[in-house]
Amino acid sequence: MDTNMIVRPMLGAIALMVFALPAAQARAPWPNKPIRFIVPFVPFVPGGTADILGRVVGEKLGSVLGQPILFENKPGQGASVGVAGLARSPPDGYTIGGGTIGSHAINVTLYGKLPYDPVKSLEPITMYGSRPNVLLVHPGLPASNVRELIALLKANPDKYAYGSAGMGTSQHISGELFKTMAGVQMQHVPYRGSGQMIPELLGGTILIAVDNVATALPHLRSGKLRALAVTTAQRSGVVPEVPTLAESGLPGFELSSWQAVFAPAGTPKAIVERLHTEIAKILKQPDVAKKLTDLGLNLSGMPPAELAALVKSDVLRLGKVVRDSGAKAK
Repeated sequence: MDTNMIVRPMLGAIALMVFALPAAQARAPWPNKPIRFIVPFVPFVPGGTADILGRVVGEKLGSVLGQPILFENKPGQGASVGVAGLARSPPDGYTIGGGTIGSHAINVTLYGKLPYDPVKSLEPITMYGSRPNVLLVHPGLPASNVRELIALLKANPDKYAYGSAGMGTSQHISGELFKTMAGVQMQHVPYRGSGQMIPELLGGTILIAVDNVATALPHLRSGKLRALAVTTAQRSGVVPEVPTLAESGLPGFELSSWQAVFAPAGTPKAIVERLHTEIAKILKQPDVAKKLTDLGLNLSGMPPAELAALVKSDVLRLGKVVRDSGAKAK
């Protein structure tokens, strides 16, 4: 028997198997390999809220999906460097990442030109949650409520400065919105994160600041700082005794510092929906809920379409606040 008659069909069959392998892998159920989670963060070290959120939820998500979640911290440009990396990733469901009110709403106007469009370049998955910022004062400042603070600032234009965790953070924009709505003048002092700002406030170098409620809480409980109001439309469950700015003479004031998760634009809808469903379930697990509410978060799990609408709305609304403040970052 001619051995070529046997070998040729065998070689043909092997070739077909080799060429069919990539197609078979492409058709394999998602996920069939580890998923990368990009953590864009500001300030300049890991361990902030975005990092904690990604890891607390990501550990559970990896177990549910049967694949590990591999975290990649990407700092820079008010978290925009990390989001740009996410936007450039293949839309195949194997790269997702965090996003905030800063990276997806404030930075568009603050930086002028970003390497991504927060509306068009990314696929919203869900919001983890939101939390209030809080208007803080040193106990030595002669103002025990918002109305007294406004009167003090109007009587002394530009005499006082307020601190924030950095240019373009939700704390900064909360302060600028307060200035606009209250009709007062204060200088803004941007710090490299709350860790640098709070000691300055405690020491009296600055007398007014805006910070997130979780960071401020230990100092409020000790009496070393005084909270005049929260920035959200409703009072915070963490400090229910502190009124809102809307209650305190600035009706309509609302700014929530939200944290969410996104995928690159074009990620299949079925994958986005699966991720939303699983993350929303994880947020309801008692151990996860406790960890995140201890950070001052009001947990969400909102669907992708609702998050998309929020991003569009905040880009417009907060863009005006940034332009009115004159703030610019390079």
